[in-house]
Amino acid sequence: MDSSSRYLNAEQPNKANHLWRYTPWKRVHPSGNVREIPDMGVPSLKLELLDGSEAPEGIELIQGESIPPETSNSDELTGSFLDASSELSKWTIRVDKKFYCDSPVVIDIQVGEEASCCHISLEIGDGAELEIVTKVSGGSDWFGLLRTGRIGDGVILNDVVLGLIEEGTMLRADSISIGRDAQVRAGTVSSGSNRTKSDIRFSLGDQGGSVRVLGSILSADSMHLDHHIEIDHDAPRTFSRLSWHSACGGDSRTIGTGMLRVRDGSKGADAAQIFHNLLLSEKAEADSIPELEVMEHDVVGCGHGTANGPIDEEQMFYLQARGFDMKDAKSALIAAFLNSTLSEMGSEMLHEWLVSVLTRQLEALEA
Repeated sequence: MDSSSRYLNAEQPNKANHLWRYTPWKRVHPSGNVREIPDMGVPSLKLELLDGSEAPEGIELIQGESIPPETSNSDELTGSFLDASSELSKWTIRVDKKFYCDSPVVIDIQVGEEASCCHISLEIGDGAELEIVTKVSGGSDWFGLLRTGRIGDGVILNDVVLGLIEEGTMLRADSISIGRDAQVRAGTVSSGSNRTKSDIRFSLGDQGGSVRVLGSILSADSMHLDHHIEIDHDAPRTFSRLSWHSACGGDSRTIGTGMLRVRDGSKGADAAQIFHNLLLSEKAEADSIPELEVMEHDVVGCGHGTANGPIDEEQMFYLQARGFDMKDAKSALIAAFLNSTLSEMGSEMLHEWLVSVLTRQLEALEA
């Protein structure tokens, strides 16, 4: 059955569905008519290094190929819809075995004014070591991003998705498997779109696989940013950490839901998650729902937690006593809060670049 048929035959979700509890599917569907798959435009994609120079040999972005999402590790509704919608924009990022690059590689996605969608498959060869930034920017009313594929054995990868759409809605779904002894840092930096719905899933199906999932989320005005993360441990001695920070201003709302699943036979698994929310106004709202599903008794540890709170008045007083005005002191504390996860997403070069991007976004929201 092709993706269009799977979507049209799929049962429409309701609030009893964990994934769609806070953001109904109809609100993020491009037309609002959930029984149709509208025609989509084609975004512009370019592969380059962080400084704008040409990407080296050993890594390429190939148009016309993609790996369908694994139904066992994805939401069938979202995956099939995005796969069908991206029929004209399917890509594969292919990395050779033992490839190494000391500069971050950027997949620059520019969306146009019309609704558009693309599907990017990751084929990261065994033993590769690199950083990939998927940067989405532009002014479209609706954009969909589907990412699928496999990260090979022994890979060391920093993988950051940067959502900078100026307005409108962004729908994202990831379904990615991680190979034996691979070490992955998966970062999400989100600010700008009026509404975002993300379904991010990683499968640790080979022994020794490791993933750190990190979020730095900035919302203001009436933004509605909803991120759902699932990590599936299905092999011995696998490791995961989920750390998600959201700063919420205006009358915006952020949602973070996490599911860590440790399957029977995943001996020695180590899994934990934490959500931190910084509330910048009385009308801002942040919801965090960490969940665990542990079916193996022989584990190193499994834990979860969440914390919400306003800016610390003592910290504000400290900065103002040292010459900061109120606005600058507040900005500094927001930046420090978001930087606690941002700093873990990659190398010093990548971190400095991400800080500069987020600083500009913070300045724009405060203007």
